[in-house]
Amino acid sequence: MSNIWSEERAKEIVAPHMLIRSGLLPALQAIQLEFGQVPRPAIAMLAHAFNLSRAEVFGVASFYHDFRLDGPAAPHVLKLCRAEACQAVGADALAESTKARLGASWGETAAGGAWTLEPVFCLGLCASGPCAMIDGEPVARLDAEKLFALLDEAAR
Repeated sequence: MSNIWSEERAKEIVAPHMLIRSGLLPALQAIQLEFGQVPRPAIAMLAHAFNLSRAEVFGVASFYHDFRLDGPAAPHVLKLCRAEACQAVGADALAESTKARLGASWGETAAGGAWTLEPVFCLGLCASGPCAMIDGEPVARLDAEKLFALLDEAAR
């Protein structure tokens, strides 16, 4: 992964996705994987490549919450479930204690730069809430103590 935008590299990454129907989403994913985000110049480049307007490409990229438009994520990403089922079993209190522990709010990177905190609206673990995703791995039946231990372990 390189955080430095290169249109030439982006075109190489996007080329195979132009050959498939509905290739915009995989192209956006590939761009983000390479650059850590979907850089603003990529929006125009993708619009041209897929014969879409910049507004259409931006609409897709901004609709899906996994696409980062405002900068790359930290090395570790914590996604806390905000869905009603998790809220019913303590997710709001867990979110507040997590924000305080990390010193970050939704969509922010913690002061130390190790964690980005993101909301997610259902991980499909509704019977096992509160739940989260730590660096792409789902975890369930969380309380603050368990979550903080998992964060400490992942950061090592």
